Amino acid sequence: MVDWEDLRHFAALAQCGSWSAAARLLRVEHATVARRVAALEADLKLKLVDRRGRRLALTVAGQQMAPLVERMQRATETIDRAAVGARAELAGTVTISAPPALAAVMLVQPMVALGTRHPELRIHIVGETRRASLDRREADIAVRLSRPGEGDLTVIKLGEIAFRLYASPAYLAAGQPDDWKFIGYDKDMEAAEHQAALLQYMAGRPFALRVSTVDIQLAAARIGGGVAMLPDFMAADDDQLALVARNEPPVRQGVWLLVHTEMKNAAPIRVVAHELREYVTRRLRSGPPRKHLPEKHSVKRTKARRRTVRA
Repeated sequence: MVDWEDLRHFAALAQCGSWSAAARLLRVEHATVARRVAALEADLKLKLVDRRGRRLALTVAGQQMAPLVERMQRATETIDRAAVGARAELAGTVTISAPPALAAVMLVQPMVALGTRHPELRIHIVGETRRASLDRREADIAVRLSRPGEGDLTVIKLGEIAFRLYASPAYLAAGQPDDWKFIGYDKDMEAAEHQAALLQYMAGRPFALRVSTVDIQLAAARIGGGVAMLPDFMAADDDQLALVARNEPPVRQGVWLLVHTEMKNAAPIRVVAHELREYVTRRLRSGPPRKHLPEKHSVKRTKARRRTVRA
């Protein structure tokens, strides 16, 4: 009898195309994927993966097996979602996928409170920038900064995050706007609305630092590393930061809560989603930050910097 776990690991490898990508998808070690696929090959007495060269490739047998395993996996996922959707008791584990900074600031508090009220309910928060698949139950609930374009999902808009330019007061006092340098995301994030707005505001001025997460941007801005486009929920009440361009409207990015439609009525998922919706919506309704930049910086701006940063 073929082990389903071996089939599942092979399906991930066929989907991702590499051991490391499959391991990230399944949240296991690289060696685990290799071991499981090797065990499947031994059970089937077939070579499924050509390991020669620098890139993996499925053999002819592997190519024939991959769609069969994918269909099996989808059927299993459908059964799993149906079973979860039929549960009425407030017990079990609910997994939430969300951007790390948003998860830390807005999800932890309501989920800790909910867990205290319902001790049989276990909450698993995964802070990640990738998009977890709700179809494959990589998560039960997802919070994202963009609305999905496809999938059998129930989608609820929680509100909008306001992004503004922040820097340390000492950095701003030390130089004029023409001399400022900037902190931003890696190039693969340039399509994001707040990063695009930052590039527009920079008007050719250089990056001092490019990083992969907003947490690192915040840390760099605090110690005088440059000017960063940061969300108000992280920066507005930070005493080590000052608001740079008080007269410019913020860049606004929507926040969406996603649940697979087949699972939205499962009692644990319904309760967790409701709690998240109430708390995050309330937090996002808070007004603009109280911080202001000293007047000398807000008025001494070049023509290039007068352009409005638009959402």
